[in-house]
Amino acid sequence: MCVTISRIVGFSGGTRYAASKPDGAPRKLLDTSRLTELGCAPRTELAAGIRATYEWFLNNRPQLRT
Repeated sequence: MCVTISRIVGFSGGTRYAASKPDGAPRKLLDTSRLTELGCAPRTELAAGIRATYEWFLNNRPQLRT
């Protein structure tokens, strides 16, 4: 995920992780088979959604609170 975001925003630096810190919420798995059976499916791939969100941010940055 970090690699995808870095590539989209043009970040060329490195990423360091603090092994002594928690690494986030425990992984939660959901069974989406029922939703899939009902015809529900994502319309946007993850990378495309991140790219669209970042472009929105760049275009709306002056209006955002600091």
